[in-house]
Amino acid sequence: MTTFDQQLKRMQQDKGFIAALDQSGGSTPKALLGYGIPESAYKNEDEMYALIHEMRSRVMTDNSFTGEKILGVILFEKTLNSKVEGLPTTEYLWKKNIVSFLKIDKGLEEKKDGVQVMKPIPNLAGVIQDAKSKGVFGTKMRSVIFSNNETGITNVVQQQFEFARIIIANGLVPIIEPEVDIHAADKKEIEATLKNKITEQLNKLQPNEKVMLKLTLPTIDNFYLELTQHPQVVRVVALSGGYELDKASELLSNNKNIIASFSRALLDDLRVTQTTVEFSGILSKAINEIYNASIT
Repeated sequence: MTTFDQQLKRMQQDKGFIAALDQSGGSTPKALLGYGIPESAYKNEDEMYALIHEMRSRVMTDNSFTGEKILGVILFEKTLNSKVEGLPTTEYLWKKNIVSFLKIDKGLEEKKDGVQVMKPIPNLAGVIQDAKSKGVFGTKMRSVIFSNNETGITNVVQQQFEFARIIIANGLVPIIEPEVDIHAADKKEIEATLKNKITEQLNKLQPNEKVMLKLTLPTIDNFYLELTQHPQVVRVVALSGGYELDKASELLSNNKNIIASFSRALLDDLRVTQTTVEFSGILSKAINEIYNASIT
């Protein structure tokens, strides 16, 4: 069995969740500030990225961060191309039985038709081939939906699946993430339209074309249950979407067959000033809570 086959089997069958450590250029200053590092602490992008890599390395090397409860990690490109304890990041994670995903989107276009679609991704096939050569299993790409505009939602889903086909053709498994804004007044209606559009696209995939879905926790419990059972879907994962950890975990535990892919909810209480014991205790508590909600 190839490493890819092992990783696919793990993602399909095993218990656990996906940690999202993929804050990119635009969101890195905010992530660092939350960690307790102000913008005055770095002079340029290189210093900023070095600091965020230190933070991510601290998380990934912690004793509580293991394949026992964490199935995968979503990485930012610079993290993928960095090292953890002297090893390439993907190699270090796979030694812990943790699968790597690469965030590939280049940010969002301006809002139109109640949504933000992704900006173009230059040389997508080349990016995927490079990631595959480094041991990456899958990718992640995010769009955002703010209102129940059928044209907008159709555009989001079509773009996601167009990119997904290129990713699949180049040998990786795409995570499709059409985030629904948790503050949308018509969130329930958006979810109904979104589920229909995703189902239409899933039904067009060939038997060997597999995707994952990363979705905002739905207004109605188990609303996405059919998607978790679709033959083309490896796994459905949930984003925390701005919910605090306790709220996100509570909502997640009410939805069968969906596991977490949290970022903010996982990292929110970590600070650069914490001792190793304090840091590990807080991270371990968050991991346990998210894991338990994912297997409920």
